[in-house]
Amino acid sequence: MNGRLWGGLLLGLTLAACEDDLFIVPPGGGGSGPAAPRSVAASYYAGAVTVTWELGPGWDGESFRVYGKRASDPDYFLIAEVTNCAGGFCSYSDINIIEAETYDYYVAAVDPSGFETASATAVRVDVPFMTPPPVPGQPVVVALDDANYVTWDAAARSADDFAFYRVYLVDQGAGFLLGETDSEGFLDLLAPNGATQAYFVSAVDDSGHESGGSAAAEGTPRPDFHGEVVYDYFARPDLAGFAFQADEFTDPIVDGDSPARHFRMEVDADGWWLVPGPGVTVYGSGFETTALKCGPGADAGCTALEVAPTSGYQAVDLALFTQTTYVLRIPGNGGDRFAVIRVELLGFDQAGDPLMIFDWAYQLQVGNPNLAPRGAIGTRAR
Repeated sequence: MNGRLWGGLLLGLTLAACEDDLFIVPPGGGGSGPAAPRSVAASYYAGAVTVTWELGPGWDGESFRVYGKRASDPDYFLIAEVTNCAGGFCSYSDINIIEAETYDYYVAAVDPSGFETASATAVRVDVPFMTPPPVPGQPVVVALDDANYVTWDAAARSADDFAFYRVYLVDQGAGFLLGETDSEGFLDLLAPNGATQAYFVSAVDDSGHESGGSAAAEGTPRPDFHGEVVYDYFARPDLAGFAFQADEFTDPIVDGDSPARHFRMEVDADGWWLVPGPGVTVYGSGFETTALKCGPGADAGCTALEVAPTSGYQAVDLALFTQTTYVLRIPGNGGDRFAVIRVELLGFDQAGDPLMIFDWAYQLQVGNPNLAPRGAIGTRAR
């Protein structure tokens, strides 16, 4: 076979080329035997060439033989016999192939006496180099309320044929595929509060070659006013608005057009934007911080905005940046109240929709610039 090892025969059938009942008929050989296979096609993906064909008119339960060869070889070889087809459609996957080679295939129907009728033509397939994209860097997991957001670097995009990522959950030492995405972010909405979940990521090219898995990263969802998520108004308007709440029982996520919104998020070619709601004003710039609030257990060097400015507010759209705190002045009964958000992440979910993950605080006392005194905020229940 000129050094080429062809795949084993389907259903454990072993045939030798010298058997008396084996008639190798070239494509288009025809004859008065069984109906010839129709619409033979072949394609390469993920380390295998899949040959497909349809049943010919008058097919009467005959089996099929699949023949193949390298384009440079003079003769075809029997590589498989297929006895089962589903819904008039048949297929065989050849995994014993070599990268950067070209292969030819045809299919023949064979009756019980061994006579074959070959397909009208053979098909040719180019097998590419089987080099996967680079392995993605170790992901970062942002723990949310009943969810984890997984993000990673874009190193795999350096491959010209990069296509998408696969995101896996580590389950009893093995990888369980959660989903696929063409962005560097995945929102796992099935991660329960209080349970630590570990994730890793691989990259896949447009020929189905998958890289190795990245290092794993863990996250533990927890109920908190940290890790709120809003979406871009132009992608998910129903999840783009936010209204600060005085208790833990009301969902602060509102429609981006709701008159009750305190702000909504919009994304355009110039970036992410905080757009104030009716009557709401924002302080003219953000504050670079390391946390929403510092206190017992905080990291050394923790920086937070604990007191809101008392002037300098405008009803203008404000550019959003990560690791930055923004102050809003909210109108209401008895006077204005101060609220604050701190942007943790600006990214995309698995569908490619822009989102923002942020922490927030809301001062309930009218005119009090202290942003998060004890008891001012509750944990939101879902």
